[in-house]
Amino acid sequence: MCNKIIVFDVNETLLDTGALNPIFERVFGDERILRQWFSELIIYSQSLTLSGSYMPFGELAVAVLQMVAEIRGTILSEQDINEFRKRLATLPAHPDALPALEMLRAAGFRLVTLTNSSTQAGEKVLEQSGLAHFFEKQFSVEEIKRFKPATENYTSVAQRLGVNADLLRLVAAHTWDILGATACGWKGALVARPGNAVLRVGKQPDIVEKDLIAVAHRIIIIDRPE
Repeated sequence: MCNKIIVFDVNETLLDTGALNPIFERVFGDERILRQWFSELIIYSQSLTLSGSYMPFGELAVAVLQMVAEIRGTILSEQDINEFRKRLATLPAHPDALPALEMLRAAGFRLVTLTNSSTQAGEKVLEQSGLAHFFEKQFSVEEIKRFKPATENYTSVAQRLGVNADLLRLVAAHTWDILGATACGWKGALVARPGNAVLRVGKQPDIVEKDLIAVAHRIIIIDRPE
């Protein structure tokens, strides 16, 4: 088995947040508000970390939804919030996730996850998506109560796995996540899904592709020993 470990972000990288589109279309009349909600969610998760606070990601997700609704003059019902929670807890896997994970496992890589979601929520959503069995460990920021890209998350994963940073590569659909990982000496692979792109400043990921299958091909070429 290869001694290198691939660490996967979960939401948007492995799981399709587009499954939330119907509720944004119904409530706001525009599914594109999903992108605003997600961007605000990341901003306020990082704001909590910088200000020394923490709350579970799922609770924050609902609070940000309520904030966006207030900004847009939209009234959310209890039914709306319950539907949102249910959809968030049952996000499906992207179609490219399973074949990419099969490729990497067949190539001998060790696979783990690191998510902003709580430990319980992260494990549950991966299990129902059919992807959980690929991962030997599932890490959550809940363990240190600081959201990504706080560097403590990445150093904690390396310590708990008992490996040096140069053996770790983060696969994520978000440049902000990769910035945190590369700052800790990890390699990065960006899945540039629609709505995500490279930030052309700072240390760059050495792999950038449009889908997970292409990312897996590149990882096998670059990281697997001869």
